[in-house]
Amino acid sequence: MREQWNTKLGFILAAIGSAVGLGNLWRFPYIAATNGGGAFILPYLFAIITAGIPILILEYTLGKTYKSGAPGAFARINRKFEALGWFQVAISFMIMVYYFAIVVWVICYIGYSFTLAWGDDATSFFVGSVLEATSSADGTGGLNVKLLIPFLIVWAIVAFVMYRGINKGIDMACKICLPVLMLCVIIIVIRGLTLPGAVDGLAYMFTPDWSKIASADVWVAAYGQVFFSLSIAFAIMISYSSYLPEKEDVVNTAFLTACTNHGFEIFAGIGIFSIIGYMAYVQGVGVEDVAAAGVGLAFMVFPTAVSTLPALNALFGLLFFLSLFAAGITSLISIIQAVITGIQDKWEMTHTKATTIVLVPAFFVSFIFITRSGLDYLDFADYIANNFGIVLAGVIEVVLIGWFFKPEKLRAVANLNSNFSIGKWWTWCLKVVTVVVLGYTFISNMTVFFKEGYCGYPMWIGWVCIAFLVLAAIVLTAIKGKPGFYEKPEGAPGYDD
Repeated sequence: MREQWNTKLGFILAAIGSAVGLGNLWRFPYIAATNGGGAFILPYLFAIITAGIPILILEYTLGKTYKSGAPGAFARINRKFEALGWFQVAISFMIMVYYFAIVVWVICYIGYSFTLAWGDDATSFFVGSVLEATSSADGTGGLNVKLLIPFLIVWAIVAFVMYRGINKGIDMACKICLPVLMLCVIIIVIRGLTLPGAVDGLAYMFTPDWSKIASADVWVAAYGQVFFSLSIAFAIMISYSSYLPEKEDVVNTAFLTACTNHGFEIFAGIGIFSIIGYMAYVQGVGVEDVAAAGVGLAFMVFPTAVSTLPALNALFGLLFFLSLFAAGITSLISIIQAVITGIQDKWEMTHTKATTIVLVPAFFVSFIFITRSGLDYLDFADYIANNFGIVLAGVIEVVLIGWFFKPEKLRAVANLNSNFSIGKWWTWCLKVVTVVVLGYTFISNMTVFFKEGYCGYPMWIGWVCIAFLVLAAIVLTAIKGKPGFYEKPEGAPGYDD
């Protein structure tokens, strides 16, 4: 008997917890600010409506209907589609092993926040004192021993959650972490809005630059952020929805998840850029001179901004890194569950055995990201996972479903238990709009990669990552699964129906 979510709330919190990750806090505000500010919101909303929500509905429907993770769901439509599912699982595994390192850094900074240990030069502190980063990615530089204890703590927390399963583990973790995340962000937003210079930070993020609307790069950035933010096209949402009861309303749930996630992105951005605006005000420079995305925002810019606050610096540093920890943990466990579900379904093993098979190799591989060259490996692996892996997986998914399988069959299934029905716009978004935009995005990304590489890193790192994704999909597809893995549930539409 397949495990199911105890309540609809548990599934929604888990789905939101996966979607509301580090990207909401450190990626969206900067992407919006540098791609037209307020004008970026229009292509972003268009991307949500034409790609984000349609694919989210698709993946919820696939998981719930075929009662399997990504490999099983695609295999039960057509055995030839199975490799796509394993390609998505391989992407999740790659992201999982480097995601641990980010959560490890966050754990360290929770401790550093009490004394503002980063001092006056947060960048040098992070790169030199915390990471002990080497100047080259050609070798590991050796293990960074000071990260070992936080690394083991994160692994212990994650293993505890994952071995407890869907209801006793993931459900519980999300019900704890999401309220903590929301409370921390609300306090950060309130405090940020009361600071001098906050208006400048918000103006940088939201002032419309209508000239950029015509730029293809802005639209590509909008679609990329939606995929990155909603955790679609790399097995997570198919995995989570496979544990839904038969009569769950996937359409309503998809809209709720997407709206909550994207609303949170904008809300969190208000708080973060208010404080960044204050930092620029104190230093007497433009907001654009101190703004950053990703690791730079979280571990260099924001700690510096916290140090400049007039009062309660340690408290707001602690709140920021607690919010990152809560977002990081809920995203990490969702990524791991996507891999576990794929393994468990194909070979019909217990949850405990599948969890062990996934976590043991991941534990050893993840050590490379706490070496002194770990930041370089992480940066390149993240680039390949998002710009090659997820975009290609998304293209193939919408092409296979939209053009080689009748999406109208899935639309009928999705509408069966929904409070409101999705119309043919859903089908056309999958078949045309998303295919064109993602196809263009993939070709653009790969053209740049082949011509210029990435940030001067040795190209062999990128080729190793790409080879892993492709070979993992081929090998795991080739290994024979249990007979039941390929049998679609009664009433589920098949390729030949």
